[in-house]
Order: sequence, then C-alpha cells, then structure tokens
Amino acid sequence: MSPQKPRPDSKHRSRPTSGNTSPTKSPPRSGDPKRRSASPQKRNSGDAEKRKSYASEEKRRSHATDDKRISYASDRDGVREKRRSAASSPRKGSPRKSGERRNGVAAGVGERTPAGSNALSMDSLAKLDALNEKSVHRERKEREKERDRVVTGRVVKERHTKRRKDAADGGEKRTRTKYISPASLEEAWGRRGGFLPENKKRRKGLLICLVVFALLLILILVPVGVLVIGKQNQGGGSGGNGKASPNNSNLNNLSESDIPQWAKGTYFDPFTWYDTDDFNVTVTNQTVGGLPIMGLNSTWDDSVQANPNVPALNKKFNYGSTPIRGVNVGGWFSLEPFITPSMFNPYDQNLGIVDEYTLCQHLGSSAPSTLEKHYSTFINKQSFADIRAAGFDHVRIPYSYWAVTTYPGDPYVKAISWRYLLRAIEYARENGIRVNLDLHAVPGSQNGWNHSGRQGVIGWLNGTDGALNGERSLDIHNQLSQFFAQPRYKNVVGLYGLVNEPKMISLPTETVMNWTSTAIQIVRKNGVTANIAMADGFLGLPQWQGKMQGIQGLVLDAHQYVIFNVDQIAFNHQTKLNFACAGWQGQMEQSINVATG
Repeated sequence: MSPQKPRPDSKHRSRPTSGNTSPTKSPPRSGDPKRRSASPQKRNSGDAEKRKSYASEEKRRSHATDDKRISYASDRDGVREKRRSAASSPRKGSPRKSGERRNGVAAGVGERTPAGSNALSMDSLAKLDALNEKSVHRERKEREKERDRVVTGRVVKERHTKRRKDAADGGEKRTRTKYISPASLEEAWGRRGGFLPENKKRRKGLLICLVVFALLLILILVPVGVLVIGKQNQGGGSGGNGKASPNNSNLNNLSESDIPQWAKGTYFDPFTWYDTDDFNVTVTNQTVGGLPIMGLNSTWDDSVQANPNVPALNKKFNYGSTPIRGVNVGGWFSLEPFITPSMFNPYDQNLGIVDEYTLCQHLGSSAPSTLEKHYSTFINKQSFADIRAAGFDHVRIPYSYWAVTTYPGDPYVKAISWRYLLRAIEYARENGIRVNLDLHAVPGSQNGWNHSGRQGVIGWLNGTDGALNGERSLDIHNQLSQFFAQPRYKNVVGLYGLVNEPKMISLPTETVMNWTSTAIQIVRKNGVTANIAMADGFLGLPQWQGKMQGIQGLVLDAHQYVIFNVDQIAFNHQTKLNFACAGWQGQMEQSINVATG
C-alpha cells in the first residue's frame, strides 16, 4: 500500500509561494471532490520531499526484510533516541511534533499521524537517514563477526561487565566479547592444563588448591618411587629376578686362561656371558643337529610332579583326556611391544622402533648385551617356581628362529637366546612342568605382525623370497627336531610347535598345508615323539574338518582371545570361563573327533 498523504485542513492548506503563482489546479481525484491541488512549484517541492521520505522508508523496509535482526526499534538505539529527544520534547500529554519517535520508531510519511501533524522535515529525514546508516553499518559488522566465527572456528567467550549507571549510557548492560584462537587455546591448555577463572578470588583459590595438590603428589610419588627403585635394586631387571645382578659364582674356580683360544670371545666363552647361574660353564663345542649343548648339565631328574592333579614327568600324560593347565611366557625370547613396553618406550616414536627387527637395527652393537640382560631377568628360576605354585602344569615358551641362526641382512641377535631357552626347559623340569615349544617367528615373517620379528609384509611362503624362506624354516625344524629328539627331552617337552599364527587368511592355504605336511615328516623322522602343534591359521575350527587326518599326535592350535575384545575384557573370571566353555567346547569336541575333525 502506498503511503497516505496528510489530509488538508484549515491549518495545513497549501499556500502559494513567491514566484510562479499559477492558479492551475489538478482535477480532483474520483470520490474526493473536496480535494484541492497545490501550485506546481509547491507540489513539486512537496513531491521531492515525499520522494526522499519514500526512498528512506523503502530503504528501511528493505533492510528489515533482508535481515530480521535489523530494527529501527533496537533496544539500544531506542533508549539513546529517547534520551536525546527527552531534552527537547514537551511534557507528557503534549502534542507530538513532526520528526519525533513513537515507541522508538520515527513517524514517517507512510504512517498515520495525529491530526495537525506535518510531514517529516528535512532535518528529521537527515537524522533518520543517519540512524538508518548507523544501524545498517552495525548490523553488517555483526554479520561479518558471525561469519568469522564460523569460517575461522574461533572460540567466543562472552563476559558481562558490571552495569554502569550514568547519563552517558543510561545504565544499560554491556556485553564484551573475547575471541580466542585455537592456537591460543592449545597453548593455554599445554601451559597450564586449562584456563584459570577470570575472577581474581576464584583464581587465587584455585592456585592455592593446585599448590596443595602438587605437595600431596610429591608426598605420594617420592615414597612410591623409592619403594620401586628399592625393589628393582633387590630384584633387578624387567622381571624382578630376586637379585641385583647374576651371581656368576660358578666362574670362581675357572680362569680366563683356561678358555681355549678358539673359544675366547665367542658364544662358547662363559666369561662373555652376562649370566652364568645354573649353567654348566665347562667349555665344549659339541652340538646336536648343529646346535650347541654348552651350558647343559649331563644329568637330569624327571621324577618331579607339578601337583597331585597330573602325573610326574616320567609318567605318561594323557593328552585329550587330562586337562592341561598352562601359561604362556610371551615377550621373553620373542619380543612383543605390548608385553615388554619397557624395551620400546624409551625411544622416540619418530625412530619407528616397532618390533625386534627395528630395535636391533637401532641398538646396533649394543643389541647383544641389551637383549641378554632381558633374557636373564624377564623370566627366571623363581618364575617357574611361582608358576608351579599357582597350580599350572604346562608352560608355553615362544622363541624365534634367530635362536638357531640368522641370514644375510638380519639385525637379530643370534644364538644367545638359545642358551637361555635350554636353561628355561631345565627350570621347568625342576618343577615337574611340561613344556610346549613354540617357534614364534620364522624367516620372512609368517603374519607381518610385530611378534613375528618384523612388522609389515608377509615374506614367508609369499612374495619374492617366500619359497626360499619356507625352505629355510624347514631347515630350522630339521635342526631343532634333531636336538629335541634327545632322551633328556622325551618327558619334559610335551608339545612341539611348528609355527605360531601363520596368517592363512592372507596366504595360499594349499601352500601352507603342504609346508605343514613336510615339516611334520621331518620332525617325526628325526625322532620327536611329542605331540606336534599346528596352527589353525585363523580359519576357524570348522574349516579344518576332514583335513590332515591319519596323523598321530597332531594338535590343532587355535588361539581364542578375550583380552583384545573391549566387551569381553570387562568379564569377571567366572564369566570368562563360562564364555569359553559355552562358546568353544562344541567346536573343540568336534575337532577332537577323528571322524569329523
């Protein structure tokens, strides 16, 4: 609707002005016979003024349409305008003059005004335009700030100041906005652990609390640290072996001059060993299957019984009917970062030390001494006594191929772990515990996981050197099976493992099956009578039905974990047992049955 013009009356009738006083009149509008026309000059002057009003009004309406937040009646402008007009406006009840604001909105040409009011004056229009421009500018800045919040991701923290009551701002409440960049946030959190409160009293109180907390923390940590250090000094090493360092008293009656020249500074020189406790230090280069027997005593005793639930070592253990209660000693001869984090955590992650391969690469010439100390301390004689006391009768000992040999380009420490593996078997024997020998890492890596020695690509039976590494692993079993076929291991080695966790879901299944058949033939031909353990390769027990049948003493090694499942790890002990019995019992019974498994 177009704006309504002021109605002419006796007081506001158009009058001729000096100059052109032509009496020409405009014809009256239909339906308004009493309407009078003004002179052209007056009419033109009034029209120009009205057009300015129309333009200003249209501009205001346009801004109001584009952004609803723009309002001529904004609280702040309204209050300020009222204060400005308060000084010049008549008292309450007086007639409103042209250009005055009504409820914070200027009375314009397009609004109905009380009788007797005039159209907006030029001065009022100028004021209105100034207010409009100011409002538009302010709203534009607000929109730009809003866009900055979204685009730059700045964090806005608003802080209200106290209300100031004075004539300048009328006591209105101001809001002060503080912009904080993400970099500032990160720096503040990194420096202080969080933002301190703005209020000085709260800040002071929080600082006092932090000081008290720090003192309490020191009081707690210092005694704990002393206690831990004391235990380490008493126990030594990562495993707490009950001694600060090896006794090596068996070297007291031996002189370095007694060591043959060919043996000095080699594997066969006991004076180069970190730990000689419970080893036979008589120098000998005798081997079985190409593997040294040095360190072994010539006598042994298999009459020990781990507990009343199982037979002594020199008695037959009925596998398949007598329950096996065993424990795994992982991370000892085959490093696993999650089991032995102390071997890996001291190094910067940027060095990329993620497995035994990269660790030995980084250690270089210090790798042999570092790893031998680990072999000596991580698991020890007392550990096997504790295993027995806990009611276990079996122990699974993972070891790696570099206990036997290494190949060109290998950074691994050769042979030292072999000596400690032989001592570990003797510690088990002393406690009546049977051993499950587990070849945990083969040349090339059978699964590409860190516990295979080298994380990354599977190079066993796969890739350019896959066949070569397969042959190498068979050669290793040829040596191992000759050694453990000796009479001294007939009773104590209950299970002989071929390879730990080959990733058959990524390897050619038929190739792995053929390799397994060949390995079994080698082991049996060399005289090993222990049960042979072969891995299920993560195929699942049902996938093995009808395969590898007709082979006596063959055990399918299936690894069912509950520790790596977030939901299952919350189970209590009894729930874990129920879960295993309910979920796995049927599969195991089906697998044991030679008619189906």
